[in-house]
Amino acid sequence: MIGPELVMVAGCDEVGRGPLAGDVVAAAVILGDELPQGLNDSKKLSERKREALFETIKQTAVCCAIGRASVEEIDRLNILNASLLAMKRAVESLPVRPDHVLVDGNKLPNWNFTAEAIVGGDGSVPCISAASIIAKVTRDREMKALDEAYPGYGLAKHKGYPTAQHLEALQHLGITPIHRKSFAPVARMLDGEDEV
Repeated sequence: MIGPELVMVAGCDEVGRGPLAGDVVAAAVILGDELPQGLNDSKKLSERKREALFETIKQTAVCCAIGRASVEEIDRLNILNASLLAMKRAVESLPVRPDHVLVDGNKLPNWNFTAEAIVGGDGSVPCISAASIIAKVTRDREMKALDEAYPGYGLAKHKGYPTAQHLEALQHLGITPIHRKSFAPVARMLDGEDEV
């Protein structure tokens, strides 16, 4: 039968590959007919703009889903494979199965979806931009909560990235269960080196 078919395209992106602490978080989004205004790579948006778009995307998208890989999985699999696993979990969690998936980056997870990897897709493909915003706001909120559970590290501010403040806190306060033991600054501390 020939005719217009409804094609469900999901965008997928992850955040949190670089931090020393916390999970890597991915999101998958199938947008509706009306695209939210102002979509862009989440890193290029202000926190206020991301938060506003997060709510708009949640309200207007066909569906959204979050996937993650834990600190333990990151240490066991390495950050690249953990990121791909988080993206796979996000797409597989969508309540509507996509016909095609567009992924930010140059690698695809091992999954049963037709898909395409697009370098810079988070800044050029609306459904990937939406996924990057959902993932970043979700992870940032989690890091703020972890800041209360592990005070003194500055997690709410730097979101777990290896800033001077974070490295100094690690030196004085030690390693927590949410720190990635396979990442060099943390691994060096575990090996007993004096400096992070």
